[in-house]
Amino acid sequence: MFEHSNGDEPRRELGYCTDDVARGLVLAASVGDEIADLGQVYLRFVIAAIAEDGQCHNRMGPDGRWTDRPSLGDWWGRALWGLGAYVAMGKGQPEARSALDRMLRMRSPYRRATAYALLGAAPLYGTMPESRDLVVDAATSLAAPQSVSGLAGPWRWPEPRLTYDNAAVPHALLVAGDVLERGDLVERGLDQLDFLASLQRRAGHLSIVPVGGWGPGDGPPGFDQQPIEVASLSAAAATAFDLTGDPRWRDLVGEAAAWFLGENDGRVAMMDVDTGAGYDGLTSDGRNVNRGAESTLAAVSTVFHAHRLGARA
Repeated sequence: MFEHSNGDEPRRELGYCTDDVARGLVLAASVGDEIADLGQVYLRFVIAAIAEDGQCHNRMGPDGRWTDRPSLGDWWGRALWGLGAYVAMGKGQPEARSALDRMLRMRSPYRRATAYALLGAAPLYGTMPESRDLVVDAATSLAAPQSVSGLAGPWRWPEPRLTYDNAAVPHALLVAGDVLERGDLVERGLDQLDFLASLQRRAGHLSIVPVGGWGPGDGPPGFDQQPIEVASLSAAAATAFDLTGDPRWRDLVGEAAAWFLGENDGRVAMMDVDTGAGYDGLTSDGRNVNRGAESTLAAVSTVFHAHRLGARA
């Protein structure tokens, strides 16, 4: 899984990153046996990325050597998410469990990494005692209240600006509320997800937070729009539907899938329906025709959620 591409040609010279492979591992765990062989490849890569102290490498060169020092960035959280999803399925043991044992002792100072880590630890809450402290600590951190006045009333978001992969935060709160049996966390997650959905609609379609982010007073349209934002929104909405049965969350998954099929500000398809590849971004001039790993995984995972829930795109 190469991180970058030139059009549909992989840029092999730029190597690999754990961030993308861990995304692939999460998807493989969700889909199951249909891509089990790929899942095992991703699993071995992610396990190899975990250092003895539980931190995580992100970048590997084309020669198979790590080019960075292990740390606790987003890739650490995503790696924990992928490994947790696999171990919860009863796969990848004992190597994956050993890596998780080390990771679950760590805490990241970064909000998105914390959300990803919670999403990986939560499925293990009943089977790996080490996961429980991480779930509680992460939920406490993510639920810290903050209020900012701004666009159309209160700024119902725990940060002064929307930045990137925003829906991962309410997604994690929903999952934490479910496993901890805390309705207040579920309600907070639903409220934040509702805020994201309402803020990112324009003229009957999703108009996504651009790469530069949004703050109070900003609004659509904005460019460059990233497929990861749409995929994150669809994953959180799928979880919200699973927990509540409210059809509006299934409809939001359908809106996310429709964004990839052309219901967006550019009125252009953001995935190649013949190959499943996702385009790297939506600009004011149309789509970025490069089809990297992150964007492709975003497209495939969004369509998967829509298919699983029977959402109309």
